[in-house]
Amino acid sequence: MAKLSVNINKIATLRNARGGGVPSVVHAAINIQQFGADGITVHPRPDERHIKYADVYELKPVVFTEFNIEGYPDERFLKLVEDVLPTQVTLVPDAPDVLTSNAGWDTVKHKQFLTDVVTRLKERGMRVSLFMETDVKQIDIARETGADRIELYTESYAAQYVADRKRLLPLCGCRQSCSGYWHWFKCGARFKFAELSLFSSKIKNLLEVSIGHALVADALYFGLANVVGMYRRELGLRV
Repeated sequence: MAKLSVNINKIATLRNARGGGVPSVVHAAINIQQFGADGITVHPRPDERHIKYADVYELKPVVFTEFNIEGYPDERFLKLVEDVLPTQVTLVPDAPDVLTSNAGWDTVKHKQFLTDVVTRLKERGMRVSLFMETDVKQIDIARETGADRIELYTESYAAQYVADRKRLLPLCGCRQSCSGYWHWFKCGARFKFAELSLFSSKIKNLLEVSIGHALVADALYFGLANVVGMYRRELGLRV
């Protein structure tokens, strides 16, 4: 069954809006794990508009589940993950000013660069995931870089699910090309529990669901402890 990793970037966004240390991302991470999450995800960006690089160092001692750090692999980011040594590093092709991750890697164009980075991180014992779209050719080349998993960009599916459930089909088809290694990113507040349940039942080699914005938004209505349990139930996980 797929594991649930919670992205706590939006908790950092709320903290940064007021300044100071409330809400605490460290306390949030501890509580989220105690509520049943299988992992914590963060995505520090160059402008540190939500998770700060200092946060990542502070989170390392308290993450007792899987720690996943996402980001563009420039030297500053690579130094960070080599210092912290998370369970997984997810490489994304974000420009510095992008609001949120909105495109997958062009592995044809960047194959050698990605191969070099993947090799460097795996030599230090980290699992590596690549942020990808559902182009089978691109996914095949992603596997050739040595990456352990891919993370599927699903915003268009989430946005159009209600109008057309066939949007799931490209995701079901592309899973065939990656020999069982899957890491999926749920993106967009419109992606509700029913869609998550259907998605997880159809994508057979789904290993991980990493959820941030939607889960934190739902927590405003239902409470963080309740929402972690609700998402786990939709994934078929024991609560």
